[in-house]
Amino acid sequence: MVVEEKELDEEIKKEVDSEEGDSEEEILEESNPESTEPEVEASEEDTTSEADTTKKKSFFGREKKEKPNKLQEKVDELEDRVKRQMAEFENFRKRSEKEKSAMFETGAKSVVEKILPVVDNFERGLAGLSEEERKQPFAEGMNMVYKQLITELEKLEVKPIEAVGCEFNPGLHNAVMQVESEEYESGIIAQELQRGYTYRDSVVRHSMVAVVQ
Repeated sequence: MVVEEKELDEEIKKEVDSEEGDSEEEILEESNPESTEPEVEASEEDTTSEADTTKKKSFFGREKKEKPNKLQEKVDELEDRVKRQMAEFENFRKRSEKEKSAMFETGAKSVVEKILPVVDNFERGLAGLSEEERKQPFAEGMNMVYKQLITELEKLEVKPIEAVGCEFNPGLHNAVMQVESEEYESGIIAQELQRGYTYRDSVVRHSMVAVVQ
């Protein structure tokens, strides 16, 4: 019986000791949470490294985007400047052509104005000849020169202004006197005292006329 009681005491002690050992290990594990800390620290390091990499990527990506934008702006500025200069040159060319044509017309008109008195003298001289005198070689030669002069003036677009039988136009005619006429109505030109001429679309000399009152 004594032996059995000893064996029971030993088994009880073993169970108590095992329970105390387990409790101590649990206490140690609870009091020492170092096993979980490395995992937390590793995760923080990973997040910081990922943030740094994303910042670097965004930074370099921004630089790559900004450089083409600046180059494109510079190209657009240069293209706009070239277009402006081309437009200014085109306007200058057109203005120069207009000025050149205006100067040519002014010079041509001045030459025509100097030639017209010569034409007037031819017409007066031929108008004062009789029928017999016009048949003479000298008169025929003068008439040929007159016709040649008129032909050359027509080639230069110099044309006489119609007057007799036309309605008075202050832009083409210069009324120097008023007359009575049974043939024409009032405001109609009855007589031409000096012939007028136009050069292209401009009047070189107005016609001197007599208008029916």
